Amino acid sequence: MTCAPAVGGPVIPDYGPRTLGAVLPSIAAALGVGTSLPQFELPASRAVCLVLIDGLGAHLLDRLATDHPGAAPLLERLVAGGNAGEVPDRLRVGVPTTTATSMGSLGTGLPPGRHGLLGYQVRDPQRGTLLNHLRWDPYTDPIDWQPHQTLFQQLAAAGVSVCRLGEESFDGSGLTVAAQRGGLFQGVTDLPDRVDATIAQLSGPGPRLAYLYWGGVDAAGHVHGVASAAWRAAVADVDRQLGRLLAGLPADSLVLITADHGMVDVPHTARLDVADQPSLRGGVAVLGGEPRLVQLYCRDGHAAAVLARWRAAVGDRAWVHTRDEAVTAGWFGPVDERVRGRIGDVLVAAKDDFAVVDSGLQHEKALALIGHHGSLTEAEQLVPLLLVHV
Repeated sequence: MTCAPAVGGPVIPDYGPRTLGAVLPSIAAALGVGTSLPQFELPASRAVCLVLIDGLGAHLLDRLATDHPGAAPLLERLVAGGNAGEVPDRLRVGVPTTTATSMGSLGTGLPPGRHGLLGYQVRDPQRGTLLNHLRWDPYTDPIDWQPHQTLFQQLAAAGVSVCRLGEESFDGSGLTVAAQRGGLFQGVTDLPDRVDATIAQLSGPGPRLAYLYWGGVDAAGHVHGVASAAWRAAVADVDRQLGRLLAGLPADSLVLITADHGMVDVPHTARLDVADQPSLRGGVAVLGGEPRLVQLYCRDGHAAAVLARWRAAVGDRAWVHTRDEAVTAGWFGPVDERVRGRIGDVLVAAKDDFAVVDSGLQHEKALALIGHHGSLTEAEQLVPLLLVHV
């Protein structure tokens, strides 16, 4: 499932058939559309539903079943039952373990080093400014930024009816166009209505794919923490709606449920605030990435000093590597020269419950967050893959 890490080192995906990028190529094959991308074998099907629950990591589901049995009975039963044949029960999502990167891998079937959505915020090497992949930038063409054809496009071109269901604001957004263009987008606000729309989509004739995204679990985890009652309530709500989905789909449907990353709670006392150590800004032109995988874009000639300064500051709380070290180690899979400059000169990948913030730059709402993700730990990288024959 992974390249073997050095003792105490980061866990690095192999970007093969047991990673998130293999899901849509596998679905395509089940619908009769072949690709040359890594995939696992699914049974042939006329109608497939792919559900992605943002932030629902495999370790979180395991802990929920152990600490609060019955809180999400359907998910608990599906996890316990496992998948038949060669279908993996769990997948790795890639690096960084963040939504934009995972959406790129899911949509294209490619590793991050090829699709180029390499974090929450990355520097555009041409313009020298940060691009926030979730909010985007009107001066950045999403198709120029990510030019590879998506699996949704390939399926639609092959005659499959493709419908992607998400928030209305996602329709035409930079991230959606870059990572998941192709087929029809249907904007639906509430999860019950989204479930109803999915059932309607898959009830029509001919080969069909419905992709249902839900972000409520991730939002609850960020704001309240994944150990909170609010997070458990968000998962319980998803569990109920998944039950409605499975009960309403036509009998020849195949359903896959997965996620884009896990999450860990970071106490505010465990964070390093750059504002408290202004020397850490020395030699850094732009600070990007996310709190658990900071990407430092250095001024010319300063990378070595920045590396040494940050290694001394974080100690054994993070893996601190240069871009070349991370690329050589395979963090992002094969890296196209087109996107190499988007990766920070120095990368700070958090271990355990550590994170980096900068209260001098970040909004107070961002600083208040408890749940975080982005790094190369099992808790963040491992997500469930639950397969259901309706």
